[in-house]
Amino acid sequence: MNPTEIIEIKQVSTTVPEPVIDSLATIRDMVSACIQCGTCTGSCPNAFAMDLTPRQLWYNVLMGEKETIFHSKTFSLCSVCYYCTLRCPRGLPLTETMSALKQIAAKENLAPYKKSILFYKSFIESLRRHGRVREMEFMTLYFLSMKNPFMPLQFAPLGMKLMGKGKVSFEIPSKGNGALESIFRKVEELEQS
Repeated sequence: MNPTEIIEIKQVSTTVPEPVIDSLATIRDMVSACIQCGTCTGSCPNAFAMDLTPRQLWYNVLMGEKETIFHSKTFSLCSVCYYCTLRCPRGLPLTETMSALKQIAAKENLAPYKKSILFYKSFIESLRRHGRVREMEFMTLYFLSMKNPFMPLQFAPLGMKLMGKGKVSFEIPSKGNGALESIFRKVEELEQS
């Protein structure tokens, strides 16, 4: 080799790819001792309406079947009655696990749960502003967040009926008094730490 030749050296990338975060890892740990006895399903008052029984849901969590879990309506139908947790022979925190699945669906803004997430956020926004829910403002916020101009028309007859009976009052949206603002800020601080 001639010393005057220039040798081209290609740099090999030394960056390490970011690890894939398994959002089900903590939930899998919570139900890892599940023996698939079915007591949770037998205890659940809403099991009849679920597409996957709670026992089947825990099996899918243990297997890491994220698609199956988040395309089912099982955890969204949980009424947080704690029957499954109270009757579980292994003492697993099943109700908290259902809540954790709801939180993952909200954080990842999954399409099947978009309507309920926007409904919840609109509800909380009205509550945060006034210290109570102002129904007219709450529904206006929800309809605006859905970005569907025809959606309110579906509910107009019901809204008129409720207004006629004095169940819903027509109030002009306002910034509110912020009575609960300090509580909401404290919760946000706790969630970030």
